[in-house]
Amino acid sequence: MSWLNKLERRLEPFAVSNITLLFVVGQAFAYLTGMFGLADLSRWVLVPALVLDGEPWRLITFLFVPPASHWAFIAFALYFLYFTGNALESYWGKVRYNLFLFTGYALTVGLAFVNPYFVAENKFIAGAIFLAFAYLNPDFQLLLFFILPIRIKWLALFLWAGFGFALVTGNWATRLSVLAAVGNFLIFFARDLVLDLRSGRRRMKVNAERAATARREETEPRHRCYVCGKTDLTHPDLDFRYCSKCSGDQCYCPEHIRNHEHVVTEAETPKP
Repeated sequence: MSWLNKLERRLEPFAVSNITLLFVVGQAFAYLTGMFGLADLSRWVLVPALVLDGEPWRLITFLFVPPASHWAFIAFALYFLYFTGNALESYWGKVRYNLFLFTGYALTVGLAFVNPYFVAENKFIAGAIFLAFAYLNPDFQLLLFFILPIRIKWLALFLWAGFGFALVTGNWATRLSVLAAVGNFLIFFARDLVLDLRSGRRRMKVNAERAATARREETEPRHRCYVCGKTDLTHPDLDFRYCSKCSGDQCYCPEHIRNHEHVVTEAETPKP
């Protein structure tokens, strides 16, 4: 994508290395301060109407609001976010990874203002990071909760199904957040998806041709007696052989291999 490469060169001076660690540390800090009653996390979440009423810090602080869950799940989620984010940064480089995060952020915030009284969450930005990692590493095996081995492509399919369910059953804030995450993914992977689709169709065509050839080989005999017409399919117990004195590849059954008129071409016919 040439436009993306040009944009990356312009953004090079502003890219932040190891930016995932910033989100992980920020969410861990927010969780601890909220748990000990040192901060009111309800004032951190993104509600566009409140931003317009004079609380602009919500545009940044919502990125550090951890999931509302048990501490063990949060610890696993932050570990996994750090792992997948660092992997993407290593694969893409810090500029493209920063751009991926900023695009997801911009889409989430921009679509949140469509319904300014709903709460926008950051979990769909993390979901886009996971989907990107899973697309680039579909066969990576993960120990789910450090116990159950599972290939990450199945978790990605589960997340895609969850996104689809959220689009159907969620409120408009959830639907718009899902669209932001999906849009972010498609901006960076639409071209690869189209190429994969075309490649998959070519593979299906080649496999179909191979299967048809295999079926023909199964239904058409490999050996047929030139005299009586017996084949290796009708008489699989016979040992078919070829005559070295006949022109071409003339095959004969055991009965006729030594009892037949030799086939010769016109050029091989002796002159009187």
